[in-house]
Formats: sequence, C-alpha cells, structure tokens
Amino acid sequence: MYQKYYNFTRPPFENIPDPAFLYMSPQHERALSVLKYALFSRSGFCVITGNVGAGKTTLVRSVLYDMGRNTIVGLVSNTQCDSFEELMRWILLSFNLEYRNKDKVEMYDDFVRFLIQQHDKGNVVTLIIDEAQHLDMRVLEQLRMLSNVNTERGQLLQIVLVGQPELSDLLRRPEIQQFAQRISYDHFLGSLETVELVEKYIRHRLSSVADRDDYFEPGCFDLIFSASGGTPRLINLICDTSLVYGFAEELQSIPRRIVEQVLADKKLGLAPLRQEEPVEVPASKPVPSIEPKAARTPRSSFADSIIERAMTRRNEG
Repeated sequence: MYQKYYNFTRPPFENIPDPAFLYMSPQHERALSVLKYALFSRSGFCVITGNVGAGKTTLVRSVLYDMGRNTIVGLVSNTQCDSFEELMRWILLSFNLEYRNKDKVEMYDDFVRFLIQQHDKGNVVTLIIDEAQHLDMRVLEQLRMLSNVNTERGQLLQIVLVGQPELSDLLRRPEIQQFAQRISYDHFLGSLETVELVEKYIRHRLSSVADRDDYFEPGCFDLIFSASGGTPRLINLICDTSLVYGFAEELQSIPRRIVEQVLADKKLGLAPLRQEEPVEVPASKPVPSIEPKAARTPRSSFADSIIERAMTRRNEG
C-alpha cells in the first residue's frame, strides 16, 4: 500500500523469514557462528533456541543460502506429530522422497539408503527441524536412534533442532538424558537488548529497500523498544503500522506522535505488546484526514480512508 509512496523496492517490515533482512546483532553473530561451525564440523546434534519472533528461522535460512552445492538440506516445520512415523513422513517429504503407504521400517530403510547414496556421491545431508519444542519425548528418542546411522557408516546425517525456550526445558529432562548427550553445540537467541540495537535494526531494514534509512525520527526508537521488548517480530509490526499511518497523513518521515498513536491502537487489539507504561496520545493531535482539501475524516473510517488513498495513487500511477 505504501511501498510506492516511500520509494521502497519492497515492504521493509514484512514478518517473513527472509535472509536479505537479517540484522547481525552481536547475539545473531554468535548464533550464526555456532550454527555454521556445527554444520561444518558435522558433530552430533545442534540446537538453536530463542524467544518467539527473535529471528531463529531467518538465521537458519541465511545459513542455508551460504551452504555449498554438495549439501542436501531437508527442512521440517510441521512438528506437531502424534508419532515418529508421522514425523518420518515429513522428513522423507522434505528430501523429496516417497512417503506414501509405507510403514516405519520401510521409511527408515529408504532414508538410510538415501543417506548412503548421497555419502557415496560426496554430498552431506542436513536435516533441520523447526518448531522442535512441539516434539514428544518419545519422538525425540526415535530421532536419536535415527542418528545412529552415523556410527555405522561415518557422518551421514547432521540434525539441527530449532525451537522456543520450551525445547531447552524438554532437553533437560532426565528421561532423555541420552539425547542431550548427543548435543554438541547449542545457543540461545535473545531479543535486541538496547534502544541503540533496535534503532540499528530498523535502519538496516529500511536501507535494504530504500536509498535512505531515516524514515523514523529519533524520538521514536525508545517507544518502539519499550513496547516490543526488542523482539524483531513486534518491532516489524509497530514499524509497518506506523508507515501505514504516515502514508495516510502524507508524511515522508514518522514522528513520535504517530508511533504513540499506533501503540495506543494496538493495545486495544491482540498485539502482545508490553503494557508497563500506558501511552498517552494528546487529544489535540488526532490523526488528521488523508484528504488535505476535504473535511477531517472520522477516526472510525480511518482504514477506509487509507484504502481510498491507496486506490487514488494507484490510478494516478
């Protein structure tokens, strides 16, 4: 909607795991180093955990783009499985292997044959399981047994588990101690810790799609940090909505009052923003009409006005 108005090549704050937008904070640099070394050394399991929206999946996808042609990667994101057989089907599908109408033994045999074939070709196979906190303990134990193929024929399979903090709690349980002993590398990816890092993150996203990075005025960043807690996904939500509001007012940069209005509106909705300090929006500064020469648009029809303005600009273009 606002992409052409702000001269963006694409929306800068889409909540999709795109490596092109990866901001390398000190935490992300450490996590990336651990993950790259784990994949390079191919020693046991690697576990990456972090809070919701911290950028774990984006980090993993950025590593995949840098991996050599001789690396075969399977990515499993559907982990709410009732049995290991169901997970095994998702694993086969991730490597484009046939999974229909096969029992557990047949699927295991086919997968091991696939690993051996790739090993003989000089390829390495990496299985990445995202949202791994949903895996049942019994499924994790079966996954450990699957990795035993490495002890029989060399390092045929590298397994990376990515998940929320609950995954760490699960792996600490004494019932799966044998699994935990197989973990060679692990790292926790936290949120952006300071206002300065949040500002750098926002400017990085903007400079990735435009010739300038100053679309947000300096007074905005402390508000965004406070409300988001430094979580990239929430930062994206606030910034994207702020740009929509700025587009509605035909602003080339976003002032603090716009962010205040966004936070006030979001707190009436479902966005999981921090609520410690209520944001006061002065009554003397309501969101003005998007039609400069017409009467002020009522607040209740604000969304309709944004759409109308977008359609007008599209027709003019």
